Amino acid sequence: MFDGFAFDRLFIGGEWVKPLGGGVRPSIDPATGAPWGDVAFGGARDIDRAVAAAKAAFEGPWRAMPPWERAALLRNFADLYATQVDALAQIETRDNGRAIRESRGDIGLHSQYYHWFASLADKLGGRTIPMDDSVHAFTTRHPVGVVGAITPWNVPMMAAAWKLGPALAAGCTVVLKPAESTPASSLALAKLFEAAGFPPGVVNVVPGDGTVAGARLVEHPDVAKISFTGEGSTAKTILKTGADTLTRCTFELGGKAPHIIFADADIENALNAATGSAWALCGQSCALGSRVLVERSIYDRVVEAFRERAGRVRVGMPLDPATHMGPQAHAQQLDKTLSYVGIGRDEGAQLVAGGNRIDRDGLTGGYFVEPTVFADVRADMRIAQEEIFGPVAAIIPFDGEDEAVRIANSTPYGLAAGLWSSDTGRAHRVAARIEAGMVWVNTYRYIRWSTPYGGVKQSGWGRENGLEGLDPFLETKTTIISTTGKFPDPFAS
Repeated sequence: MFDGFAFDRLFIGGEWVKPLGGGVRPSIDPATGAPWGDVAFGGARDIDRAVAAAKAAFEGPWRAMPPWERAALLRNFADLYATQVDALAQIETRDNGRAIRESRGDIGLHSQYYHWFASLADKLGGRTIPMDDSVHAFTTRHPVGVVGAITPWNVPMMAAAWKLGPALAAGCTVVLKPAESTPASSLALAKLFEAAGFPPGVVNVVPGDGTVAGARLVEHPDVAKISFTGEGSTAKTILKTGADTLTRCTFELGGKAPHIIFADADIENALNAATGSAWALCGQSCALGSRVLVERSIYDRVVEAFRERAGRVRVGMPLDPATHMGPQAHAQQLDKTLSYVGIGRDEGAQLVAGGNRIDRDGLTGGYFVEPTVFADVRADMRIAQEEIFGPVAAIIPFDGEDEAVRIANSTPYGLAAGLWSSDTGRAHRVAARIEAGMVWVNTYRYIRWSTPYGGVKQSGWGRENGLEGLDPFLETKTTIISTTGKFPDPFAS
């Protein structure tokens, strides 16, 4: 489907159009540091025409379409998506450097997200509220309107599925603005929506700079809601920019997830999960267990296992199916990760493995970094408090449940957490005390379409996926109808 497909057009109002602002720019392959394709970038005027198209579609065919017909279109799209997994994975890997084995595994599940939300499109009923015999009180639920979806560079296709699925099922229309460094896959997504038969303007895709296209999307008076995944500092800017129009917002932001291993755990399986989550996506995920909290009696064993397994990670060209870990997604992220390696050393943590840029034959010019392990990390160190977004594991010792919980809750974040223990009572006690939107017990990063995803504290507002994922795209209306038609005269006496 994508043979010969050009990424040098925006998708607005069901048409492929040249950008009015932004122009056409090269997309950089992080495995080589060189361009791999040209991509259209939109400006403020492009956002204006995309929002106008989305508003027209919302007020026209989409809002009026019976929900089962919207569901059928979503199912058609999901089925088409499932036939293009390999092509989409290759596009995403070229854009952000994620190992192709990871891209395929992730994107292979996305059709299920769209099917899940399609199954809910005709089930968005309200409720009857018991009052007295003089009135009939009930609620109905209605789409909020035009949604601005702003997605990140680490998992652009997954984030799009999490936003587009519920927005479309709810009856909203969408303007999708992907991250500047990973725009190509979102334009490929637009081609699938076009092929699936969606009415013009229901889905519009406009890559662009956050300070220009993103800012205009947030401040546009006809955008009812912003769904954003990215950095907390950007979320604060969105809140300030959208304040004048009181734009609704949901945010999925950063994390510094604790991965807690108690001495009574199944150590081998805990290590499988902890090392896998530390270095998956080259460390570029807000839910990865970058803080590994280990009970002191098994601490040395776990540190040694991390050191040994770091040496077994195959870092290489991301399109090679044998590669475990590709490069960082862009040069700025590589620089950030390497700077935190220096910070960890300066803070007195012990560098057990990695810490260097990889520039050997075959990888020259790419943004590759070694899987990195720090031991003897204190909970107050910057490498234990701040989100690095690189393959850097900080291993922290603890003594007992209370200290584990205290350390786990000691950061400004609260997205996800994991814990390993064979004591069911302990698992419940500790999970209940951890400040996080998700806690995984004796597993890690189990994420599905029906399980709500989101954080507390500075990790975000609201939830994506599950039944809760539809709520931000819906308004509740209360209707009260008199059954008597009588209203007393207040001035009768």
